[in-house]
Amino acid sequence: MTDAPHLYPPDPSAAPTGLASVRLYDDGGMPWQPVSQRLATARHLVLGIVLVPVLVVLVVLAVFVWSWTWVPVAVVAVAGGWAWWVVGRQVSAISWAEGAEELVVRRGRLFRSVVSVPYGRLQYVDVQSGPLERRFDMATVELHTASPESGGQIPGLPTAEAERLRERLAARGESQRAGL
Repeated sequence: MTDAPHLYPPDPSAAPTGLASVRLYDDGGMPWQPVSQRLATARHLVLGIVLVPVLVVLVVLAVFVWSWTWVPVAVVAVAGGWAWWVVGRQVSAISWAEGAEELVVRRGRLFRSVVSVPYGRLQYVDVQSGPLERRFDMATVELHTASPESGGQIPGLPTAEAERLRERLAARGESQRAGL
């Protein structure tokens, strides 16, 4: 009786056959591409649209009605400043890389997430752009696989780059599926 083959490599640092070794906090030697910084600008704009009316109402209340309302004004202003800083950090932490067999998307600094989607698993690739994204000439590339949990998305790509990436991924996905 022969031993059954191992499902995983015996060395945990070894990568599965054909896929790049991407660790949670290591670049893995992959050519990481950042998303556009216009994504931070768009998210800052949305944050401002939400916070400014709240601050205006609170300031008006503090000046004309209740003087104790300055406390909520300070709380909202500090929370808004903190949210502004977090948005910038979040956007700068989003990057993606095309490997030989997979597309890898990583995001987050404190809570890091790395999503690796093998090209052969791609069913289709969406490019989406809402009104604000169109205004900033950006789009989101969404990767769809048979399992909803194994897909991914890359927000904040320049529209032309998003369309080129969709074409490359669709072609790679089709060629990888042909071997199945």
